[in-house]
Amino acid sequence: MNDSFLDTHMRKALAQNPNLLRTLIGLGLTLILLLAYAVYGATINTEIYVYESNSNETVVSLDDAERYYSPDDNTTTWTWDADLNGVNLTWVNLTVVSLSSGSIIAISNGEGLYSHPDLGNPDADDFSCTESCKKRIEHRTNSTGESTSIISLTNPDPAIRGKGSVYADSQEEASKKATKILNSTFEPTKVRITIIEEGNRTVNPSVELTQVNESLYNVEMFEVDAATEFLWALAAVIGCFSMVLVPSFTVYFAARAKQKKTELKLESARINIEEE
Repeated sequence: MNDSFLDTHMRKALAQNPNLLRTLIGLGLTLILLLAYAVYGATINTEIYVYESNSNETVVSLDDAERYYSPDDNTTTWTWDADLNGVNLTWVNLTVVSLSSGSIIAISNGEGLYSHPDLGNPDADDFSCTESCKKRIEHRTNSTGESTSIISLTNPDPAIRGKGSVYADSQEEASKKATKILNSTFEPTKVRITIIEEGNRTVNPSVELTQVNESLYNVEMFEVDAATEFLWALAAVIGCFSMVLVPSFTVYFAARAKQKKTELKLESARINIEEE
C-alpha cells in the first residue's frame, strides 16, 4: 500500500512540465525578433512619400470703392471688386476694421467659396471644414466691433495645402503625384466685397483682402526612427506578455513549490518505510 502511494505521487511529480519556463522565454524571444524584422522592413521598404507646399500669402489689390446711399432704408452700401490669382489658390480671407456693430459684411464669387464661422478659430472644438464648411456664392456676417473677418477656402480638402502623402515607387513618381494634387485653377477669379452700414456714411471702411497660393516645396520618402519605434513596440510586447506570463509563472512556481513539498513528504515516507 505504501509502495503504491509512493509510486502514484512520483508519477504526478514527474508529470510536471520541466520545459515550461524555457518554452515561454523562447516564444517571447521569437516574437521580439519578428517584431524587429517588421520594423526594419517597414523602414527600408516604405512606399509612402511626404510632400510639403509653400503657402504664399499676398494682399489683393482692390478697385476703388463704390458708394450708394439709400434714403429709404437710411443705409450706406459700399462695394469693391477684385481679381484673384486662381493658380493653386486655397485661402481667401477678408478682414474689415472699425465698423459699427451690426454692419453687414459680405464676399461673393461666381464659383462659390467654402466657409464657416469656426474656420480659422484656434479655439474651435471638434471642427472639421471638410464636414462643416458650406459652399456658397456669397458669405455674410455681422460686424462685431473692432475687427471682423470672413475666412474662406476654395476647396476644403487638406491635401492641397500644407502637407500630404502619396504612394509611389520612386521619387520622380511621388513628385508627379504631389504636383497633380496641388495643381489647380480657380475660376472665375473675380470677387465682390459688400459692406452695408447704418446711416449716411462718407468715410470708406478699412478693408483688406488676402489670398494664399500653394507651390510644391519638397517631396521625400517617409522614414521612421527604427530605434525609437522598436523600443515602443518592444515595450508594448513586454506589456502584453506580462499579462500572460505573470499568471503562467505564478502557476508554474506554485506547482514547483507544491512538487517540492510533495517530494519532501515522499522522501520522508520512503525513509520511514526503509526504517520499518
